[in-house]
Order: sequence, then structure tokens, then C-alpha cells
Amino acid sequence: MLTISAFALLLATSLMAQKGGARFKEEPAIVRAESAMDRQQWTEAEGLLRKVVAADAKDARAWFDLGYVMHAQKNYAEAIAAYRSAVAIQPENFECNLNLGMMLAHEGNPDASKYLERATHLKPTGAHPQESLAHAWAALAELEPATDAKSTRDKWSHAVTLAPGDPQYRLGFGAWLERAGDTAGAERECRKATELQPDSADVWAALANLYMRGKHLPEAEGALRRLVTVAAQDESAHLQLGRVLSAEKKDDEATAELQKALALKADDWEALRELAFVEERDKQYAAAEENYRALVAHFPDDADLHNGLGSVLMRQLKYAEAQAEFVRCVRLKPDWGEAYGQLAHAAAGNKEYELAIKALDARKKLLPELPDSYFLRATCFDHLRQFAEAVENYKAFLAVSKGQFPDDEWKARHRLIAIEPEARKKK
Repeated sequence: MLTISAFALLLATSLMAQKGGARFKEEPAIVRAESAMDRQQWTEAEGLLRKVVAADAKDARAWFDLGYVMHAQKNYAEAIAAYRSAVAIQPENFECNLNLGMMLAHEGNPDASKYLERATHLKPTGAHPQESLAHAWAALAELEPATDAKSTRDKWSHAVTLAPGDPQYRLGFGAWLERAGDTAGAERECRKATELQPDSADVWAALANLYMRGKHLPEAEGALRRLVTVAAQDESAHLQLGRVLSAEKKDDEATAELQKALALKADDWEALRELAFVEERDKQYAAAEENYRALVAHFPDDADLHNGLGSVLMRQLKYAEAQAEFVRCVRLKPDWGEAYGQLAHAAAGNKEYELAIKALDARKKLLPELPDSYFLRATCFDHLRQFAEAVENYKAFLAVSKGQFPDDEWKARHRLIAIEPEARKKK
């Protein structure tokens, strides 16, 4: 299916060409109808045109104009019927075939390619024939089966050759090249589009998206920086630049761009989510907490957000509040092993040792044990004076830690000296 923007552009271009063409006879009713069309008085134009075709069913110009009017009113079935009538009367007319093909393509009708193909072999009657033919070739290329790569490439080549100064065809060709796996070719076409229209937000957005999909972050950053200069009031541009800067771990710059996005649109929740994440990584825990609280208030069933809020609360030693957030998190997402680990640490910090052990046991069912898991479980059992279990876990920790955690290993050995005799007594 063709894009709506290209669809509308082609129809408008074709209509202007028809008005200047010599194929249709001038009639006062037609002139009045087209004047109403210029004013976007669609109901008035439709009424005049229906009277014309009722009086003369062979008036191709009236059928053509009626097709455009019905399209403008989103009555696509009537628009197609009108264009079919125009084509039946003048089968060798470029504009009639082009517009019928475009309408059929918009509706997913397989007949579209037949009329667009015919249009590419006809002569446009308007003032810019090469550009009109480029429209036809580009529209036909968009309908080409994915399996016929050579034919599609040829059609796009026709379009960009006929209208070398139009960036939209470069972008269309670039998008197809990317889908075909030719990322270098796609970049070439997108770059040409930026050279042709350096003040266009669309071309810089297309180039940035190409780089982001390819994970070429420095290049994406460069394109997005150009985008925010030509579209300074576009919050999505600042959001995307903020995300790329965040991925590059340029936290200060990412924060600045995300704040710009939020200044332009206060309820840009994606920007706020990214900002909270960046602030958390940058150890701005109080600011991150404020933003996470706003997010969980708006998205109370989002486990990731409860996990994020819990994490920044724990970093501020607010263990009871963190524990509550992690409890909500695992209730929403009961198969998230890492969240159970977070809950265990928060519960232990809150001196809820039995809950911490339960959380560690839940984690163990989902993920392999870690040295940290054994040590935390051991300390919880130690606090509960369940020394046999504490000894078992201290020993398990020492068996796998292998010098990676010298401070905890020192504590484990000294606690074993202290509690192992007690554990033996209880046996």
C-alpha cells in the first residue's frame, strides 16, 4: 500500500496537469466545479460534476475531477469508480491511469500495477512531465513483489533519474535498499536527500533512523543533532537524540535533550522513562526517584517501573519503601528472577530476613545461584540464628567466590569460626 502523503501528492499533481492539458474541452460547469475544488468546497464541486457526467457520460475531464473530489472526501470506492470511467473514455491518458492506479494501490487492489505500468509508457500533459513520470515509476516500485529485486531496483532508478532533485524519491529508494540488505546504498540515497533538502526534518529523521536501526550510534547522533536544529520544537527529535546519547553513556547531554523533550511535551512518558533511567545510572537518585514515582502513578501495572523505583530507593537506603516496590514488581511479573534478587536485598536491609530468604529461594528456581546469593542467604540465616543453614550457605559461598569478594570472604570465614560450633551442638 502506498503512503497517504505520496498518494495525496500524486492526485494533486495530476489534477493540476489535467487543468492545463489540451485533451479535454472547456465547459463552464467544469470551470465552476474546479473553482470550487480550489476553495476545497467539495460538496459544491461534487454537485456540479455529477450534473456534468449525467448530461454527458463521455466527459473524461469531469470524471477525472469527480474522482479527485471523492478522494478528498475519503469516499474511495466512488473515487475509483470515477477514475475507471475516465480511463474507459481515454485509455491512453497518463493522468487518468496514474490516479486510478494510485487509488487502487491505496485500497490494496491488485489491478493497481496494471494502470501504473501503463502510465509509465504514456506521456504526461502537465508542465512537469518528468516529475509526473517519476511519480508513476515510484508508485509502481512500491507495489513490486519483494522477490523481484532487480525489477524493483530498476523502477526506483527510473524515478530518481527522472526527478533527481526530489528528496522523497531518494528516501523511498533508500528505504527499499535497506529492506533489500544494501545498507550502504540506503545510506547513499538518504545522504543525497539531505544534500538536496538540508532544512527538511523528514530527510534528517530518515537518515537518523537508518543509522539507529544499524546501531551506528555516532552517525545517528550527528544526524539527530542536525534534526533538532531544523525541528527545534519537535519533542520526538529531542527524545531520540536523548536516547542515542544515553546509549553512548553521555549522561549529561542525554539529560539535557530529554529535559528539552519534556519541556515541549510534559506528558512525554517515553522521555520521562528514559530520563529516570539516565538519572539512575548517573547516581542522581533523588531526581530519578521523583520521575519514577510520576511514572508508576501513571503506569501502575508496569513491573519495570516498579523495579526502577525500588532500585533508586534502595540506593538511598530506603529499604522499606524499596521492598514494597519490589513486592509489587514480582507480583506483576512473577517469572522475573533478577527482581526476586532485588527484593531479597531490600528485605534484608529492612531486617525482614525470612522474606529475603523466600525471595532468594524464588530466584533460585528461575536463575543459577550466584556467590552473592549464597552470602546474602547465609547472613539472613545468621541473623535468624539458624546456624546450620547459615554455615551451609557460607561454605557454599566460599566454594564459588574464588577470591572475587575478599571482604565478604573474610566475614564468612570469621562467622564460620563463630557459629560452626553452635551449629554442631544443635545437630
